[in-house]
Amino acid sequence: MIEEIVALGFSHIELSHGMSVAKVPGIRKAFQRGLFTCSGVHNFFPSPVEVMIDAPDAYEFTSHRPFERQRALDLSFRTLELAAEFKAQYLVLHMGSVPLNPRKWSARLTAMVAAGRQTHPEYVRAKLEFVRKREKLGPLYYQRALEALTALAGRAAELGIKLAIESRSHYEDVPNEREMEALQEHFADNPWVGYWHDFGHVQLKHNLGLLDHCEWLERIAARIIGGHVHDVEWPARDHRVPFSGTLDYAAILRYFPPDCPLVWELSSSQDADDIRHALAVWKAKFPQHSPL
Repeated sequence: MIEEIVALGFSHIELSHGMSVAKVPGIRKAFQRGLFTCSGVHNFFPSPVEVMIDAPDAYEFTSHRPFERQRALDLSFRTLELAAEFKAQYLVLHMGSVPLNPRKWSARLTAMVAAGRQTHPEYVRAKLEFVRKREKLGPLYYQRALEALTALAGRAAELGIKLAIESRSHYEDVPNEREMEALQEHFADNPWVGYWHDFGHVQLKHNLGLLDHCEWLERIAARIIGGHVHDVEWPARDHRVPFSGTLDYAAILRYFPPDCPLVWELSSSQDADDIRHALAVWKAKFPQHSPL
């Protein structure tokens, strides 16, 4: 697996969720051979042994079940230790969600946009109802996310690993953008907590009219640690190869400091030759933002 990624033209790799514990010894050997540099780690790494599929949200810091909240914390502490072993700069975190079914809310809006109904009064009513419900439910789950982040921040500082709070693809997720700003303000004096920008996730919410991609980046830019790069085919098919979808990378990258980690996070269905070609184009267009 590592050799295949390196062969595509990447030398820095983010170790991510979905890796079984059985894969860790081989990844460790590749790292010790100097085959790659670990830029960062995405929670949970490796995947919980009791979870048979790639499910980074199998346990949430916001769960109403205390056992699940504790399991999420325990797995995150273990991931931090492994991140230190691989000399990672950061740990990407999902913080949880509120109990709203995305099939009823985000998926409904997406279907209406796909049908070209985003200016229809029915769409406006549905979006406003969604936002009102989300805002009403949010405070309890935000508080749980804040408590988890506080618990992790001390150990992250000891290990010298930044906690990178990821922007999520659904408005049901925690934090939403207002909550993200509140989290970042809470930790404004802590250099070990910051923001991780997922290009595709934010574009999905942009396409639903829930935010403006560049306006959001302007508000949060001072807290950026890095980002996940992928493209979006209108309106909601993400993790595509860069330059194959709708993202305006030149406009987005204005908000990123040079040489911050930009990790290509692509679907396994993407073609290797397309990835190599896109990587060459990217390096020519954006040499100051070389992908990892």
